Formats: sequence, structure tokens, C-alpha cells
Amino acid sequence: MQTTSRLLTLAAHAAFIVVLIGVWELASSRGLLDPTFFGRPSGIAGFLWKGFTVGGKLWLELGYTLLAAAISFVAGSVCAIALGLVFAMLPPFHRAAEPYLTLLNAMPRIALAPLFLLWFGLGIGSKVAVGVSLTFFIVLSATLAGIRGVNSDHLVLSKALGATQRQVFFKVTLPSAVPVIFSGLRLGLIFALLGVVGAELIAAEHGLGQTLAYLQSTFHMDGVMGILFLLAFLGLGVTTLMNRLERSLLAWQ
Repeated sequence: MQTTSRLLTLAAHAAFIVVLIGVWELASSRGLLDPTFFGRPSGIAGFLWKGFTVGGKLWLELGYTLLAAAISFVAGSVCAIALGLVFAMLPPFHRAAEPYLTLLNAMPRIALAPLFLLWFGLGIGSKVAVGVSLTFFIVLSATLAGIRGVNSDHLVLSKALGATQRQVFFKVTLPSAVPVIFSGLRLGLIFALLGVVGAELIAAEHGLGQTLAYLQSTFHMDGVMGILFLLAFLGLGVTTLMNRLERSLLAWQ
């Protein structure tokens, strides 16, 4: 019964997408939608097919973007979780550092991209710097929120039963905070991708953002829409992957 319901849902989504694409193609061919500004589905499909099969240029650009996003996500998340745990163990240090972190977090990181370009050049370094700056604060906030949100009754009961501070932290506080930390990681992955693409849009040697900027400058609207759809499906894919990873790792709950 559940499988049938899922198949019906998938069929409904597929029918909706087919109708939407059909209306878009028809409107473009009849001149109701100007392909110069909106592109047309057949042109977008042709651009993506050519980009992935003839020469494989899109595979190369996609690889550059994914590599930079993965490095940004791992580096930003590891640093944020480590610092969050240090803050949890040393509250005075957290209180002293909080104003400076709030100040840094208030800065618009995309506006810092030109500065990162000056420091790290047009290669992968500047893109990773923007991605890390976005990921770090999101994961740090989630880590701190997860640690603060631990049920106080569990802490009191653990201490009453004779648990040491170390045992309370690693056996009560940290496991209870993991679900909230994972929510932050899911957001951090999306923001790492957004930061990398944003930096590529400003200036880069390779990447989907750089390709998008070039296509926009040449009014290649089929290519622009194709890259935008590709980025959207990329975001959907990484979100789905993180959701499945979260469900499998938190199955013990």
C-alpha cells in the first residue's frame, strides 16, 4: 500500500513536470515567451547534452565546484565543531570570544570575496575561503545550540549518580547535541556550495559559477537556465544525501 502511494506521488510529480515543460516549450515556439530572456526547454536540454557528452566541459566545471564545496564544508565544519566543543568545556573562553565571533558573523561574507581573491588568487583557495566563512558560523551556532539544549534533568541525574564531568560531557551532553549539530551540517553543506558558486560568479578560473557568469555576459539564455537547473539539482542531491546519512547515523535514537 505504501509502495503504491509512493508510485502515485512520483507519477503525479512526473506529470506536473512534463506539463510544465510542454507549456514552456509551446509558449516559446509561439512567441508568447521570448527565448532570449527565458530560454526554451529543447535548447536547455541540448546545451546540457552537448556540455556533458561533447568534450565533457561541464563535467570538468562541475568537478571544480564540487571539490571546492567539499573542502569548504569539511574544513569549516571540523573547525566549527571543535571550537564549539572547546567553548562547551571552557565557558569563560566562550564568553570572552563571543563578541568577536558575533562581529565576524555580522560581516557579509560574499562582500569579502574580492578580498579573498586578492589574498588567494583566482584558483580554488579564494572559493574555499568564502565557503569556509559561510559554513563555519552556521555549524558553530548549531553545535552551541545543541549543547545548550541538553535536558537539564539528564545532567542533574548523571551527576547525582556519580558521573564525572568528562563522563557527563561525552556520554550525555555530546550524544544529545548530535541531532542539532547534524541540522547545522546539512545547512552548512548548502551554504558551502552557495559560497563557492558565489565566489566563482565574481571571478574564478573554473567552476559552474564562472561558466554561468560567462553565459550571462553572452546572453546564452539556454546555457544560463541549464546551469541554474544543474545547480538546483545539485543542491537537491546533497540535501537528500545528508538526510539519508543523518537517518542512518541517528538510527540509535
